[in-house]
Amino acid sequence: MKAVTVKELNQALIDRTPKELRDLCLRLSRFKKENKELLTYLLFESADEASYIDSVKEEIDEQFEQINKKTHYYMKKGLRKILLSTRKHIRYSQNKKTEIDLLIYYCKKLRNFTPSIHRNTRLLNLYNSQVDTIVKKVTSLHEDLRSDYSMEMKKLVLKP
Repeated sequence: MKAVTVKELNQALIDRTPKELRDLCLRLSRFKKENKELLTYLLFESADEASYIDSVKEEIDEQFEQINKKTHYYMKKGLRKILLSTRKHIRYSQNKKTEIDLLIYYCKKLRNFTPSIHRNTRLLNLYNSQVDTIVKKVTSLHEDLRSDYSMEMKKLVLKP
């Protein structure tokens, strides 16, 4: 089966009744965990973005505590898993400010992580690539927001 375009989906959804739309959403939520998480965000958390950011930060904290620190390989694997989860939450929100806030929080946690990321080139590259991403995102923001984030970005740049 080939998926139809977004335009065709939009046209088909226009013709549906509210009850049919609700049934379609509930059926969609049964297939993938991400669909259910997105619906949860849209229905319950999108109205209060600040509390959503706080809940994601708490989740990041919990994930950092659970990282296996035996080898750099397992640490890198755990850190990438946390980044993947963070990016998933950013996709749900689609808000640039939320994206920057969560990435800055991830980088702060990564920078203060013990054992230090300075001993491993790959972990350091992971950190630096996220800082570069933050810098690119901040430059696309309005000037007022850019100035708000300038101090945060200065703290993120690692000194050699």
